[in-house]
Amino acid sequence: MTVVHRSTPPLGRPALMPVMIGALALLFITATTLHLGRAFPVSAWSDLFAPSGNLQAAILYYSALPRLVMALMAGACLGFVSTVLQLVLRNPIAEPATLGVSGGASLALTIASLFAPGLLGAGRDLIGMAGAGLAMLAVLALATRENLSPIRLILGGLIVSLLCGTMGTLLALFHHDSLQGLFIWNAGSLVQNDWHPARRLLVQILVSVLPIAILLRPLTILQLQDESARSLGLSLVRVRLLALAASIFLSAAVTSTIGVVGFVGLAGATFARMAGVRRLIHRLLLSSLFGALLLSAVDQGLQLLTGSFGEIPAGAVTALLGAPLMLWLLPRLVSMPTTRPGEHSAAGRRIWPMLVLSIALLLVFGGLAMALTHDASHWHLAVGADFRATVSWRWPRALTAISAGFILGVAGVISQRLTGNPLASPEVLGVSSGAGLGALVTVMAFAQPDRATQMISGAAGAILALALVLTLVRRSAFSPERLLLAGVAISTLFSGTLTFLLTIGDPRIRVFLVWMAGSISGVSPSDAMLAFGFALLSAATLPLLGRWLAILPLGSSPARAIGVNGTVSGIVIMLAIAILTAVTTMLVGPLSFVGLMSPHIVRIAGLRRPLEQAFAAGLVSAIILVAADLLGRTLLFPYEIPAGLMASLIGAPYFLFLMRRARP
Repeated sequence: MTVVHRSTPPLGRPALMPVMIGALALLFITATTLHLGRAFPVSAWSDLFAPSGNLQAAILYYSALPRLVMALMAGACLGFVSTVLQLVLRNPIAEPATLGVSGGASLALTIASLFAPGLLGAGRDLIGMAGAGLAMLAVLALATRENLSPIRLILGGLIVSLLCGTMGTLLALFHHDSLQGLFIWNAGSLVQNDWHPARRLLVQILVSVLPIAILLRPLTILQLQDESARSLGLSLVRVRLLALAASIFLSAAVTSTIGVVGFVGLAGATFARMAGVRRLIHRLLLSSLFGALLLSAVDQGLQLLTGSFGEIPAGAVTALLGAPLMLWLLPRLVSMPTTRPGEHSAAGRRIWPMLVLSIALLLVFGGLAMALTHDASHWHLAVGADFRATVSWRWPRALTAISAGFILGVAGVISQRLTGNPLASPEVLGVSSGAGLGALVTVMAFAQPDRATQMISGAAGAILALALVLTLVRRSAFSPERLLLAGVAISTLFSGTLTFLLTIGDPRIRVFLVWMAGSISGVSPSDAMLAFGFALLSAATLPLLGRWLAILPLGSSPARAIGVNGTVSGIVIMLAIAILTAVTTMLVGPLSFVGLMSPHIVRIAGLRRPLEQAFAAGLVSAIILVAADLLGRTLLFPYEIPAGLMASLIGAPYFLFLMRRARP
């Protein structure tokens, strides 16, 4: 693994930073003044500390002021933690959710709410902390064999977070009505009833920040390459472990107290890098200040609307408002080198044995998908006339699963090689989210939208997302960091919209959740042929992109020296990713897992060359998806588990097994 990092943070446009801080502070002060002035009369303020029995004074003291303090503290913690994690993991899009903290806490509370509601009386925050702690222990266990290397921590956190999210989504599909309150918590609710949560969080902040303060000098040295840091006598494992433990404890405390508030930490850390400050202590303080002002300003502004619309979770709206701010900031951000999953010096394994094995497995699972059937009493393999009667309505589903899996695997390899980032995927680049947002608009606007309307709307959303990303990154010659941050911002807009709609209980969202989980049950023969045609097109196009895919991971400067035009190659590759992803997303939903994990699986298997990786990743994804669809319709027959969820449940444990046995 080749890690390129420099000791000083990249400079943005420092002259804009005081203006932005001042504008955000003014927004916070104005919203707070208007809200508190409108909601509480002068008598409430005068009786604030006097036992007068004034109800308004009691609400002010026990609800409004604790909520304000909680928003400031939570926002500051998220910005602080994201800066530390980006430094330790050496990845510009790292945040608490990267290591599975939010997913672990959410899954623990979901399980407790459904199967042990009595435990919630002992303390929701304790259950959330326990879930987050178990998730983090799993991540650390996966990374210990490689001395807590950033790439291992990132991939381990990604898989643990995916597993937790998959199981949580599966439970939500079967118990949607029982989890309405948890949806509000997942959206980030800052409602407070007394000062106890704020006091507890303050103690947890002091406990967590002290180790980071002690580690300031080692963390500054950690910005160097690993070899340089070791030469200065730094124990990388010890420093990373202590910094991660303190950061995860703090982020788990925030998550278990107020729920999942995404994007605030990422925005705060990005803003601190843009400011151009060179000292780590200043970056930590600035990211904390930005996070505190952003979350509290949004929350105070929302409370101005509560008289008309009721309680609106701050976390969901923070994402909706913060993502456009991130998109505006991107052109003013000078890129920082990211952790690139470089090629090992070894030549790698031969591809033919893996291709033969993959094709054999694909034929086996494809045959089972078309032949396995159920009569009134048991499962059996259809033969003869039974097979001819079954295959006519089974082959579209099997062919779509194989074709969509292959396309997503190819798109995943292209995405990761374009950005040089192990977290990259069509979903992270924003294309899947654009298609999903288009589909969501269709579901909300039409009572019963037909297939053509959904396809057109999804394609329009994907094209819009792609156009926005290209506009934001064209001046930077498709800088990997800007690509990722632009995609994250667009994905955040979509997820924030979906989270907000979940909290209001719109029944149409339940149908959309099934589509989001990745269902292949409704495909037609024409859908199958369309998917198969694009799978063939992707396979035929790969050799034309082979040279670019081999050179781009080296970085922009070596690529220019070899004669590769970064702008042209970036546009062509982004268009290829967008087209492939938009088609599969509209046919089977946003099955982002297979496109995210299959490149790592084939890399662990020993394949190094880009074309080999792409073809093998496509086959691996096809196997996972057709097997997931087969198991999804048989395990709980006559009920069906969406293929996307089953793919995560199958592929994630297998990937964890590979991580324990091989070097990434």
